[in-house]
Amino acid sequence: MKGDLFSSEHMVQPASAPGMTIENAKCIKYAVNGEMHARQGAMVAYRGNLQFERKGQGVGGMLKRAVTGEGLPLMAVRGQGEAWFAHEAQNCFIVEVDPGDEFTVNGRNVLCFDASLSYRIATVKGAGIAGGGLFNSVFTGQGRLGLVCEGNPLVIPVSAQYPVYVDTDAVVGWTAGLQTSLHRSQSLGSMLRGGSGEAVQLMLQGQGHVVVRPSEATPQKAQQH
Repeated sequence: MKGDLFSSEHMVQPASAPGMTIENAKCIKYAVNGEMHARQGAMVAYRGNLQFERKGQGVGGMLKRAVTGEGLPLMAVRGQGEAWFAHEAQNCFIVEVDPGDEFTVNGRNVLCFDASLSYRIATVKGAGIAGGGLFNSVFTGQGRLGLVCEGNPLVIPVSAQYPVYVDTDAVVGWTAGLQTSLHRSQSLGSMLRGGSGEAVQLMLQGQGHVVVRPSEATPQKAQQH
């Protein structure tokens, strides 16, 4: 066969080492030698001797997910081979998590991660049910975390002198050392008159970075995720 489709730009190459790598802007390749975890339904292709098994979250995790509507529907991938992961043609990125690091990320942005990483579902401080019920997944340990994002993300430095205010529907995640709270940017009178549509933001203070996607989730899209 000939043509641009079969050029080296699109042709996959054998993995040179175990673990995850960026296959292209929309897809992550994982060379499995043991076990790894991925979002359910995110596998688009694989080769080799691999088994896919739905990963339970335990009673506590199931209850938390039922209450919050947030969670990571995961599957464990075991064996030896190569698997490719993607989600709705969103852009893919890899985060290196080192011992002592803590990365808080919205569950809708998680694609896959090393089994050496652990995660928990946590309430965003200052943003409980009354504030919209913001719940994220907190990753710790050592390993790689594959993320997806609609468009190219913005990585904004946060300092004690310059806190950052982000739309709650646009935030992807943030690094350790940041404190969160809800910030109301409109007066009650302005809200009653219609306002700007940007009434409440998540304020991040401290020293670190916050990752924001260049789009907001519509209610319908948020439910799909």
